[in-house]
Amino acid sequence: MTTQSVDTPDLWAGLSALEEPPAPVWEDPVPLAGPRKLADFPVGALPGWLREFVAAVAEETQTPVDLAGCIALSVLATAAGGRSVVQVRGHWREPTNLYVVVSLPPANRKSAVFGLLTDPLYEAEQQLRTLVQPAIVEAEMTARLAKEAADKATAKAASASADERDELVSTAIALAQTADSVTVPAKPQLLADDTTAETVTSRMAEQGGRISVMSAEGDIFDIIAGRYSGKPNMGVFLKGHAGDRLKVDRQTREEYIEHPALTMGLCVQPQVLDDIGKQDGFKGRGLLGRFLYSVPESLVGRRKIEPNPIPEQVMETYRRHVLDLTLFLAEWTDPAVIQLTPEAVTALKAFQARVEPMLEARGGIMGQIGDWGGKLVGATARMAALLHLAEHLTKGHTVSVAEATMRDAIALAEYFISHSLAAFDSMGADRITERARTVLEALGTHGWREVSKRDLMVKLSRSEFRTANDLDPVLALLEDHGYVRAQAVQRTGGRGRPPSPRYLVHPRLTDQTT
Repeated sequence: MTTQSVDTPDLWAGLSALEEPPAPVWEDPVPLAGPRKLADFPVGALPGWLREFVAAVAEETQTPVDLAGCIALSVLATAAGGRSVVQVRGHWREPTNLYVVVSLPPANRKSAVFGLLTDPLYEAEQQLRTLVQPAIVEAEMTARLAKEAADKATAKAASASADERDELVSTAIALAQTADSVTVPAKPQLLADDTTAETVTSRMAEQGGRISVMSAEGDIFDIIAGRYSGKPNMGVFLKGHAGDRLKVDRQTREEYIEHPALTMGLCVQPQVLDDIGKQDGFKGRGLLGRFLYSVPESLVGRRKIEPNPIPEQVMETYRRHVLDLTLFLAEWTDPAVIQLTPEAVTALKAFQARVEPMLEARGGIMGQIGDWGGKLVGATARMAALLHLAEHLTKGHTVSVAEATMRDAIALAEYFISHSLAAFDSMGADRITERARTVLEALGTHGWREVSKRDLMVKLSRSEFRTANDLDPVLALLEDHGYVRAQAVQRTGGRGRPPSPRYLVHPRLTDQTT
């Protein structure tokens, strides 16, 4: 019997080929997001008279047109908020108040811009006070006389004989009820600045459910965070945006507002956004998701020394139109209902269809700010109604919002997407991307071809990654971008700690950090 010789080297080579998996094929990773490209403010979306004034203010003050444009939206919302709503479809209605905040460094002449834009509102406020002053005087006199009569009747009843007391007590009670029923109208107020949450609530209750906080500083955020109370107090700011019923029932005060409408137009320094993003009280409550953010580039260092002044006619037209709109809507106790044309509804639906995928938690550009993005379509309807009112002034309730106006509002919404993403980056909403860069640096530094989640936790800062769960969204993002690949966990079935998940690392990271 003969035996065949075996070529041992070839056999071992074959076995090695079976045992060793082929080297993984890697495509180039997708870079993590860098600094965002910010959209230009679509000043052309504003009605003609407002567009001209906004551009002229930006020119004379040498400030970004974004600042005047955003504050102009707040001015319109101050005039219309609480006095009009927009009928979107079905039972969906949106109030016409807005929360807008612009972030600019110091020396950007914010106060000058605020003054130019809000002056007509203060003038309208004064005119409203003049109109209501006679009614206030009459009501105050009536209340005083009624109280004096009730007091005299009470004193007379108290000293009356037993057979006269019942009749005099009844008279005193009736007079006291009459005195209590006399309501003295509050002095009209459109604007508030240095205020507390309690004062905002009281002012809205006095003013038929509406008030506007307009400020060139960011102090209101400190107040919301609890400057005076020691803890965040944001209930009125949450409900005042949505129009949800607000009831205050405390020992010191009792107030009820059926449909609160709060408008906020603010300009803050960039540090304010950084700070509020670090305060736990602002997270998870939804307040930051209610603001439309603008973070324009400062012009300081590139400003004209002798800019063109605002033309007198342009300023007068702005003043007159803001006065007309504000005084007209102030007369509405039941809100004016602004309707949309079918074409405007179709345009808004198409925009909503575009926005929805952007909200997907993994992959959507607004996935990390879903709370903000979820309110964007409603904010767009609000802006469309405001643009419509600015176009038609005292006749806005008699005609429906046109498709072109809705498209202008959508242009503004797209602008705010760009800038709000950048603002939330500053406030830490994009911390996952920041942490992903930290992990990339660690992978490149240690030159791992393969690494476990446990190994990463050993090398990373515990101040940034407190638990292993903090790594999960970061590793998911890196896997989506092609920097790592999760390996199947091999379970032994025995007791003890389960194996730590392992990841293959893109070869490029052993050469350089991306």
